[in-house]
Amino acid sequence: FGRWSSPRGGASFPGNLHLVLVLKPSSFLQRTPTDIGFRFSQEDFMIKMPVVMLSSVTDLLRFIDDNQLTSEFGGTLEFCHSDWIVLRTAIESFAVTVKEIAQMLQAFGTELAETELTDEANAIDYLLRSHTDKYRQLKDDIRSVMRQGRQLLTRLEASRAAEEDSGEEKDVSQDWNTVQRLLAQLRDMEMAFDGFFEKHHLKLKQYLQLLRYEQNFHEVSSNLLPQEREIPSVGATVAQTDQLIKDLDALDKRAQDEMSRAQIIILHGHQLAANHHYAMALIVQRCNELRHHCDVLTAALRAKRAALARTRDLLLRLEEALRWCDEGAYLLANQLMDKCQSKDGAQAALRDIEKFQEGTPPPLSAGPQVLSQEYESILTPQLQVKCPCCWSSLIKSGMIENRQASLRKLADKQERPVQPVAPRPEAQSKSPLFSPKHGKSYPAALHGHTEGRSTPTNHVMKELIETERIYVEELLAVLLGYRAEMDNPALSRLLPPILRTKKEVLFGNMPEIYKFHSRIFLQDLEGCLNNPEAVGSCFLDRKENFQVYKRYCQNKPRSEALWRQCCDCPFFQECQRKLDHKLGLDSYLLKPVQRLTKYQLLLKELLKYSTGDKGTSELQEALNAMLELLKSVNDSMHQIAITGYEGDLSDLGRVLMQGSFSVWISHKRGPTRMKEMARFKPMQRHLFLHEQALLFCKRREDNGEGCEKTVSYSFKHCLRMSAVGITENVKGDIKKFEIWYSGREEVYVVQAPTVEVKLAWLCEIRKILTNQQKVLQGLLFFCTAFLDLFIVFCRILCLNRPSSECEFSSLGLISLRWICPTLCDPRACPAVPQQFPTKLYNTGALSRFYHSS
Repeated sequence: FGRWSSPRGGASFPGNLHLVLVLKPSSFLQRTPTDIGFRFSQEDFMIKMPVVMLSSVTDLLRFIDDNQLTSEFGGTLEFCHSDWIVLRTAIESFAVTVKEIAQMLQAFGTELAETELTDEANAIDYLLRSHTDKYRQLKDDIRSVMRQGRQLLTRLEASRAAEEDSGEEKDVSQDWNTVQRLLAQLRDMEMAFDGFFEKHHLKLKQYLQLLRYEQNFHEVSSNLLPQEREIPSVGATVAQTDQLIKDLDALDKRAQDEMSRAQIIILHGHQLAANHHYAMALIVQRCNELRHHCDVLTAALRAKRAALARTRDLLLRLEEALRWCDEGAYLLANQLMDKCQSKDGAQAALRDIEKFQEGTPPPLSAGPQVLSQEYESILTPQLQVKCPCCWSSLIKSGMIENRQASLRKLADKQERPVQPVAPRPEAQSKSPLFSPKHGKSYPAALHGHTEGRSTPTNHVMKELIETERIYVEELLAVLLGYRAEMDNPALSRLLPPILRTKKEVLFGNMPEIYKFHSRIFLQDLEGCLNNPEAVGSCFLDRKENFQVYKRYCQNKPRSEALWRQCCDCPFFQECQRKLDHKLGLDSYLLKPVQRLTKYQLLLKELLKYSTGDKGTSELQEALNAMLELLKSVNDSMHQIAITGYEGDLSDLGRVLMQGSFSVWISHKRGPTRMKEMARFKPMQRHLFLHEQALLFCKRREDNGEGCEKTVSYSFKHCLRMSAVGITENVKGDIKKFEIWYSGREEVYVVQAPTVEVKLAWLCEIRKILTNQQKVLQGLLFFCTAFLDLFIVFCRILCLNRPSSECEFSSLGLISLRWICPTLCDPRACPAVPQQFPTKLYNTGALSRFYHSS
């Protein structure tokens, strides 16, 4: 019996004791020391609680029920102290583990929250991996503790079921509730931890994405900005300017690569923003900055290219002026004044000077002020010095005017020796530069002459660009004022039902044409305003883009038919009223066709005023390309009107030629030839020459009137070009030629409307037949080589075989009696070889055998 006053004994009892029951031992040896000890320990019980001394176990039953006492105290409670110790230890251990898990989660959460993020992507990537590993380890620990708690709960439920049978479940129920509460706390901690880590992990990943995006942004920006700074300045000479233009082209190519990479980064930024990145505002700002850098670089490149082109033009004009000045000085130096003393000599010298003045270049005719104002945007200090120097090198010094004045005096003296003053008005009237209607100085007069000489090209260029702008504006007006209004709910009641689904038929691919001209071609032409020789290249570079007109023109008949059905509907009248157009929609739908024909006229005008300078060949090629496009469009429009052909016309290849002809047909049947001449009158046929076939059609027109007539072509028959031959001349008419088919089984005598049309068709047919002949020659060469190899193969197989004929003759391939060198009994040669000889796989033996034979 321990002392109550001991710290350990006092700590073992919880507070608020209400009653103390003391059971004395029953034996004398145990009872006497207990009484003695209790007397000495009574001061420990000097507390406010009753103490009852019990002499026997039976006395306990007066205070405690027997179902609350174990068997050793006379009760019926089944209790195993060791099992209770184990269970209590497990519960307390589980509670301690849960507490430790909570502390570990709190420590890890604190570590995540207090971790400093660096600007190094590799460090952030390492943090992501390490945090993920710790998270997985903690998750494993939580799952382990959860399994431990569930096992403990299972044991308690088993004990609880046993106590329910005995009617007592108070203690087990409390333990079960304790474990259940700890498990619930553990699950809540796990859910909170998962949510916290998921948010932290997402933010860390987004931070890593932001770092890499920023890295790519700064890298591209650092590449774009130097590109802009590396743009060369204006050159001082023509050679230097040409080199700068080449450098600019190379720089433009590199800049395009960088801008393509910038576009990829911008797209990536938009994807990050679409995924709700926490730094969305910064990413969008970076995207806008990159886009701005790209726009600035593009504009700078375009402006610098235009400036270099203008600089080159100015330098060429200045060099031309300097050469003219040198030639003038040389002319004046070579004029011998001794020969100019006579009237004829003075007049001849004056004529030489006047003829020389007719070729005055624009810089000298305009004067330094006009030239400086025209090229003010590109003038550098070096160029500003060149302009007045060039003009003053000859004109300002007055060399030509002084020489002209001296020569006129000499000529006047010879003409009027007695009255030198009277002829002066007449002499002045003879000079166009000093006549009253030319009341201006010499440079201004030369400027007027030069302007008259250079005006046509400038005028054509201005007309080309101005009409292109008007054309683009008209297309936009049609697309917005008519096509877009078809989707306007306010006008839907005015729209006929037939048009609701026929927008693509009525307008065709006009949006595609507008996109090409507004975004590409108009800008190209504006770039050629000061560089007319580049117009030809401009058309050639966009040759493929002009194919959009082919589709538009092929759709034009369907569009016109639809327009005729709905031209009077109120919808179009309302749209026309809003646009304030004087002409109807049909006139504007015809604009693309008219514009296509206008290009070749303007190119002809430019070519007319071209003097063989740089760009003339490109102009001619561009004109040929546009004429070829017009012909191709015209041919394709006729082709789509063909009816009755069973098959796909596209399988016949491109339409090379088409036109109307008079045709006579004769067929060879048996030994005689029958001519179908229909009373010697020809048949009128419309022929279509494709790459693979020649079609004969009959032209038909509907019952419409005037311009509303619809033309179609009824298919009659087709000649494959692989079996066609021609006879270029037919007796009796130089406009006739023959087309024969399948070895003259069918002969078609064709009469062209003119000799030129006949020659054009014969030229195209000859090209087709020549190409077919080349293909056949290549095929024949291949077959010959294959046959040679086959002969060698057969010789090897039949080598040393007693056969009168090779086994391949039994297969109907070829008789090889002349091939096999040893011919014997055919019965000794098997029908099919059982095994190829080894010599066949020995290329050296094969080669030696082939050469020896």
